Amino acid sequence: MGADNPQNGFNAFIKSLNNVLDTPVTWFRESVVARSRQEYPWYHRQFQRVPTIDECYTDDIVCYIEADEQFKRDRMVDNEVLNILRQRMEDCVMYEGPDAGRKCVKLREDYEKAAENWFIKYGDLGAHGNVVDAFMKQKHRMLWERRHGPVGSGMKNKI
Repeated sequence: MGADNPQNGFNAFIKSLNNVLDTPVTWFRESVVARSRQEYPWYHRQFQRVPTIDECYTDDIVCYIEADEQFKRDRMVDNEVLNILRQRMEDCVMYEGPDAGRKCVKLREDYEKAAENWFIKYGDLGAHGNVVDAFMKQKHRMLWERRHGPVGSGMKNKI
């Protein structure tokens, strides 16, 4: 045995052990598992967007129910996004300790802006708020802003 083929006893043992243990597992994975798997482009269910409540006729109950279900799904997604942002901010504060006020500013701003937007859309609706309640809230906010300026900026002075 020369330098080209270092086939000593230990290498032969490792090769035979590989043939006994790894080869059947590799064959099973490539021929059974990989062939039976399907490619999923998403790891969660994708729903087709439906018309919103302002696009529904007043007597179209099916459209109302679809819009309400979409609203509930959107609220759950927004809740999870807000929870993730909150958790990231809290993790940063716990990790950074005394320096968190300086190092976690971007995460805190992102969370506060997302929480403000969440409250603008879903706040004061309660647990049983539906799409019509949210639509009326949006309508009332738009009317208020048209008459008095942005919410929180104080009322316009009448001239």
